[in-house]
Amino acid sequence: MTGQGAAGDSRWIAAMPAVFVAIWCTGFVVARLAMPHAPPISFLSIRFALSALCFGAWVFASGARWPSEPAQWGHLAVLGLTTQAGYLICGWAAVKYGMGAGTMALIAGLQPLLTALWLHTQGERLKPLQWTGLLLGLAGLVLVVLHKLGAGELNALNMGLGAGALLTITFGGLYQKRFVKPNDARTAMFVQMAVAALISAPLALLEHEPIVWHHELFIALGWSVLVLTLGGSSLLFLMLQRGAATRVTSLMYLVPPAAALLAWALFGDPVGAVFWLGMAMSALGVYWVVRR
Repeated sequence: MTGQGAAGDSRWIAAMPAVFVAIWCTGFVVARLAMPHAPPISFLSIRFALSALCFGAWVFASGARWPSEPAQWGHLAVLGLTTQAGYLICGWAAVKYGMGAGTMALIAGLQPLLTALWLHTQGERLKPLQWTGLLLGLAGLVLVVLHKLGAGELNALNMGLGAGALLTITFGGLYQKRFVKPNDARTAMFVQMAVAALISAPLALLEHEPIVWHHELFIALGWSVLVLTLGGSSLLFLMLQRGAATRVTSLMYLVPPAAALLAWALFGDPVGAVFWLGMAMSALGVYWVVRR
């Protein structure tokens, strides 16, 4: 390999965490784009099915190894139920029923705070700075939520759905830490997507709103499958192989404000001074909780 080629590879590896976070912050913005044209569960059931097909083809082409222990299939299925189906259905439905993409990203971004509180009840003591971070993060959320309530964006339904997204992604993360052993990311994602598709498809039949095959819906579907699922997951897989995954943590605090900026640029969502103050407080609070 030439020196120029090695330098290019090094720059790409160094940029992986930032690219991953840039992809990740588009999740609920894509929901905002798709929801005028399709009910959330119907859209997600199609996304899960197409993602499972793509991962299945990738597994077949690459010869990736399947989980060797039968119990791991069940544990991966639980992740498909929680971190995929439960989290995305609740989060996308919250956006469907009026919650802004930036606000939903902020609520989902509080997962480390909720995880830290749970682990504290299990004997992992928090340091004073972490307690300060918890209080600051929650205060930032309250500031954003109260501001949005005053503007009429939030209501009991979408707030309940947002809380459901936060609870399912937090439970899934704790479950994975406790039960899921290292597996090939490609086969693990195939199992999760297949389970999510099987769960969401019957639920989609309960939705009465028709799917309107608008060009924005095709854009959202293509981005969700090819960029968010396959692209984001592939980057995470590559970062794990190269030991760069820990660098993602320091950049994840940028996801909610980046999502809010995208929603402002694409849809004109209001982002005033109070909103940014709450975002900054929450980002700093999460950083204090999870920093080493």
